[in-house]
Amino acid sequence: MKYTIIKRGGDLVAAGALLLILCPIVGVVLLLLKTTTQESPIFTQARVGYCERVFTLYKIKTMYSTELLAQVPWLSTFCRVLRQYSVDETPQLWNVLKGDMSLIGPRPLLVEYLPLYNQNQRKRHQVRPGITGWAQIYGRNALDWSQRFELDVWYVTHKSLQLDIKIFIRTVMHLLHPKGVRPEGLSDHEKFQGNSVNSRHSADVAPSPK
Repeated sequence: MKYTIIKRGGDLVAAGALLLILCPIVGVVLLLLKTTTQESPIFTQARVGYCERVFTLYKIKTMYSTELLAQVPWLSTFCRVLRQYSVDETPQLWNVLKGDMSLIGPRPLLVEYLPLYNQNQRKRHQVRPGITGWAQIYGRNALDWSQRFELDVWYVTHKSLQLDIKIFIRTVMHLLHPKGVRPEGLSDHEKFQGNSVNSRHSADVAPSPK
């Protein structure tokens, strides 16, 4: 209980401060995308959160039609940079303030995946999902589904303030030296279709974190 209260308080303070600091940058990005594309610069999508509740996740839109990218040659590079440095994730600070998410936790996934988890994998919903998490600092999109779920459940089992601080520091380091992010902003593995389809041999699963 003490951990939960302290973490929630830290989320509110940190998310509020980051929004104030980043607001001018994000505002310029949103205005530039809006005037260039004539589309809403905010992307919304239903995701699964704490206790398997569905919520609306916010991101800066960075995926556009090939026709538009051909008309505006610099837009593709600009959006790639936004993804590379996770600028597109900044609207999720609003999700943190609302209580949908935490700064640290398993990444919220699509609603359509919910019936496909096994009992162990469902444990990832015992905490609020995060903007960054244990799996993200151990490879992000370079991991396959079985590895990501293993790391998510490991975090839920071992969660602590010390671990959250460690993840936060490593996230900052990853932002300064981005790795494991696909240029087109998509995962480099197929969509999760269930454990019988997406699982690998146990020898290929990521080693237990230390």
